[in-house]
Amino acid sequence: MTAKTRNLLLAFAVLGLGASAWSGYVHHALLTNPGYASFCDINSTVSCTQAYLSQYGSIWGIPVAILGFVFFAVVLLLVGLGGRSTAPGRENVPSYVFALSTVGLAFVLYLAWASFFQLNAICMLCVVTYVAVIGLFVVSGGASATPMTALPGRASRDLVAAAKSPIALALVAVLSIGTVALLTAFPRDGHRTSAPAAPEYAPLTDKQRFDLIQWFEAQPRVDMPVQADSKVVVVKFNDYQCPACRNAYFWYKPLIEKYQPSGQVSFVLKHFPLESECNAAVPGGTHRAACEAAAAVVMAEEKGTADKMEDWLFTNLETLSPDTVRAAAADVGGISDFNAGYATALTRVRADADLGANLKVESTPTFFLNGRKIPGVWPAPYFEALIEHELKGSR
Repeated sequence: MTAKTRNLLLAFAVLGLGASAWSGYVHHALLTNPGYASFCDINSTVSCTQAYLSQYGSIWGIPVAILGFVFFAVVLLLVGLGGRSTAPGRENVPSYVFALSTVGLAFVLYLAWASFFQLNAICMLCVVTYVAVIGLFVVSGGASATPMTALPGRASRDLVAAAKSPIALALVAVLSIGTVALLTAFPRDGHRTSAPAAPEYAPLTDKQRFDLIQWFEAQPRVDMPVQADSKVVVVKFNDYQCPACRNAYFWYKPLIEKYQPSGQVSFVLKHFPLESECNAAVPGGTHRAACEAAAAVVMAEEKGTADKMEDWLFTNLETLSPDTVRAAAADVGGISDFNAGYATALTRVRADADLGANLKVESTPTFFLNGRKIPGVWPAPYFEALIEHELKGSR
């Protein structure tokens, strides 16, 4: 193994280790801090939250981020210690890494398939780990000189030699203890069941406000077929399994409470579930309970319990399934005949989704403020500034 090969393997291992550690922090924060918003949650497509809180975020109850951290730590120890010029079995290290990275590559290919094609989401930190694994696979494969059939025998010999090294034993012990500690301390999925608190933002500067209004005025205004007599009409296209939609729901509540009573501002909900059963615009949508959730809110409107239903759905977003939604519809929404009303409710949901598709809605949440499109979740001061701007102007 040349010095260049060793340095490249170390670099990819460190890159993967750092991304996995950061991923673990984000996953932990999402489960324990209701107000946490990850830097990589840009929308429902580019979203770490979508990946970490999905069924693919953990395997056998173990967070994928921890598995990645352990994998890259093992590679780092192997290359760092075994790759030294004086280390016994140094010539076998690239083959060991190649064998490990072959398994790792199969694993990340599965995760990439799940992320891109099942969740329709891109997790930037996950992508970094994919790159790190591919880098290890390519570099170690090119440097491997030991036949795979000879590896088991050589590995036994090299393990005996490593067991005689106090440094190697100490580092393995630290890694083992650290892994057990992480698994013990890490909260299980579904732990977070409370509403996210709105982040605190500094007031907008004059320049920020000016740039915001300039951008807003440059957006085309579409005809929004919504019946509302208010001077300002805010329409939200929503999915109840979308973490960004949940943030918008809770973070913008103070704005709704501030403006809606005056009658000058109306807030209108439109459904855009990312599930093909009720939204033809997303044939690959995989939010398996999104249609049931939207239908539950539609039916709850007739009972006067829509607010309670929405609160419950967003508060329990991570554990939503068709069965849990149906149970909550009865317990929270007072809907005793969910199955009987489901088809009728989906007619309304599909109409909303079709409207969203015609308006070129590509992600959730998407807002239209007096017909001008605002994708994603913006800081509340920005949204409020746009409302004030429209209140001062004329429609």
